[in-house]
Amino acid sequence: MNVYDRLKTGFEELIESNGWENEGIRVQVRTLSPDEAIGRPEDQDYPIIKGRERMMEAGFHGARGQAFTDMPGGFSGTLKQIAEMELESNYARAVFLACLNAVMRHAGSVEGTVHCRDDAPPRCAAELAGYIEEKYGRPRIAMIGLQPRMVQVLAGRFEVRVTDLDEDNIGRDKFGVVIGGPDRTLDNIAWCDVALVTGSTLANATIMDVLSAKPTIYFGVTAAGPAVMLELERFCPLGS
Repeated sequence: MNVYDRLKTGFEELIESNGWENEGIRVQVRTLSPDEAIGRPEDQDYPIIKGRERMMEAGFHGARGQAFTDMPGGFSGTLKQIAEMELESNYARAVFLACLNAVMRHAGSVEGTVHCRDDAPPRCAAELAGYIEEKYGRPRIAMIGLQPRMVQVLAGRFEVRVTDLDEDNIGRDKFGVVIGGPDRTLDNIAWCDVALVTGSTLANATIMDVLSAKPTIYFGVTAAGPAVMLELERFCPLGS
């Protein structure tokens, strides 16, 4: 059973155990503006501000769940329709993940399903560096998916290699680290002691390329519900 089959099965079990399978209330999903998603941070180099990604947000009984995607759009449907979705595009996977996060948040089984805002990302990066050092010492880190503030902090304390899908980043020096393309991911994972992976790999289906026997930390709101269901280590201390 692959990752998405496991998530769909878990989602179906969740709605059935709560008696929500026949509930007529529709889950609404919308695409947020950058200001709605991340506020107004001092730095402007985040993918969502550059327009490379957008945030989709689902609402269920007042609970909010979010997921990053490069294929945004709206959606309205029942839980049964969401459970039956074919997860064959980045759009469909983002809809499903945002809904999964919202429903799990409403059920009380996950926290941190809404992205931090304004001045929080630099503080998150500082906390991440402390978390890694306390738990893993001084590991070599392979980051999959560039998060600028995290690289900025981590590169000053650890050996770091980064790969990203954005062609505008590949080959560029970011805080002393030259960003590699996805063709370098497996080599970097073989090299590292700890993999640090964006939850967006769940939305764009590259997670299958980065699942590793190495200690792996998934970061961000997209991985909120999946991290619980799949028993993955996740770091997102300032999400709400």
